[in-house]
Amino acid sequence: MNPFELPATGKSSDWLIFGAMLLAIALPVGGFVIWWAVFRQKTKKQHRKRRQRHSRQRNPTLAQTGGLPPKRDPNQPPAGL
Repeated sequence: MNPFELPATGKSSDWLIFGAMLLAIALPVGGFVIWWAVFRQKTKKQHRKRRQRHSRQRNPTLAQTGGLPPKRDPNQPPAGL
């Protein structure tokens, strides 16, 4: 006699084994899904977006930074002529 065989052999014992296997698979999977949905949401940090104020120009011209001389007046001729 097989030790893993139920004493009653019939369709009801097959459904009992199927139900036990389904329960053995569904309980850990269901527990993991519940843990993922409930406890995993609380660990996420929500970041607030800060509104940036544009107080300075991001890409100033070289003349504004002092790298070049100021713009020349179009009505005045160049100095060397």
